Parts: sequence; structure tokens; C-alpha cells
Amino acid sequence: MTGAAEILPLGPDGMLVRFSDQLSEPANRAALAFRAVLDEAGLIGVRETATSLTSVLVRFDPGEVARSTLAGTVTDLLGDADWHAAELPDGRRVWSIPASFGGRHGPDLEECADLASVSPDEAAAQICGARLRVLALGFAPGQPYLGVWEDNWDMPRQSAVTPQVPRGAVVVAVRQVIPFANAAPTGWRQVGRTAFRCFDARSDYPIPLRPGDEVRFDAVDATRIDELLELDPPLGGAMQVEPA
Repeated sequence: MTGAAEILPLGPDGMLVRFSDQLSEPANRAALAFRAVLDEAGLIGVRETATSLTSVLVRFDPGEVARSTLAGTVTDLLGDADWHAAELPDGRRVWSIPASFGGRHGPDLEECADLASVSPDEAAAQICGARLRVLALGFAPGQPYLGVWEDNWDMPRQSAVTPQVPRGAVVVAVRQVIPFANAAPTGWRQVGRTAFRCFDARSDYPIPLRPGDEVRFDAVDATRIDELLELDPPLGGAMQVEPA
């Protein structure tokens, strides 16, 4: 262990800098902050960095730098800093994403509201009242894991898998919210839907969200989401509203 971080080997050309084996806001903050420092350092032989919920992947070229040398440099960069209390990196954005909750676009909202000990209207209001951080991207290209949310939303996944939810389905579980990048099966509960495209090959920037960005859902009626899905405007009606 190096302070709050553990450096682990990951295949022949990777290492993992892990700040926790459990999701928490401080551990995610540490991963985001340390990746920014790594990228700024421009280390010889490093080919890629990426964050998960609580870790930083460092992929390197063994022909340019030895694992032991790079591990020593990473250890030096970690130093004695309290990464769990670090400032989040600059350049983050806040996004506004229209979404419809409940009804045919959110068939599991009432069940989730019951699990969260609130009414369905209160559940939708809590979702829209939160500024949710993009903790990490994964499962599908550009798909964000948003959180970490309030304790009453620490609900388990379903015991059975829903065969398919549509692209844009807003699903919840374990204090996180995900707008689905593609139609897919899931064990998470669908509370709403958005026309936002997490990945759009037509765009110069096909993955609009970055880890560390924040998302605010804006409630609209089902008809508006239907219109956005049919018109398919850039970003599905979402927009960047301010720096984070």
C-alpha cells in the first residue's frame, strides 16, 4: 500500500492504482484527481490511463519503461497526499439531460420509490434534484455510471434480469443512476427514459460525457421524449449548462 492507494499488476502491460475496493465518493474523487496528475506528468512509456469507479488503469509499453521503474514513479507521484480529499480536476462540465419518469418510460419507478421510502413523485424529484457525477464510463461505449447517491437509494439489483430496456433507459441501483447507451438486458430498475445518446458515431465527439462531469436530469413529459427520440437532435436535447 502507498498511503491510500494500492499498486497492482494488471496483465503484461498494465497496472492498477486502486484507492478502495468499495465505491465511495472519496475513493472516486481520488481516482479522478490522480488520473489528472498522471496525465499532466506525461510519463515516458505510458500509453493510456483510464478511471474505473475507484481505480486508475495505467497501460504502458514494456519496451520503453520497466514495470518496476514505472511503479516507482507512480509511487512518487502518489506521495503522502490524502487523495480521498483531493480537489477534483479542472475542465469538468455540468450537463442538463431531459428525461421522462414513470409510466411507460419508467415502469419500475413505483417499485423504486417504495424501496427508497418515498412517493413516486418524490422519487422523480430526488433524481432531478441531484447533480450526479460521472463516476466512470463502462459496459457500453460512453455509458456513464452516475452517483454516488443518497443512502435511501442503496437498493439492490433485481433478482431477475429484465430481457431488454431501450437505449436511453434511466435505470437505478446501488446508489447509482445509468442512462443506457444501447438497448440491453439489465438487472437494474428502469425509472425513466431520455433521448440522450451516450455514444454517437455521427459526432466529432462521439462520447460526450467524461469522468468527473456532472449530470442534472430535467423532468419532461413522455410526449416530449417521444418527440426527441423521433427527431434525434444532437445529444438528444441535452446541453452543457456550465462548468462544474
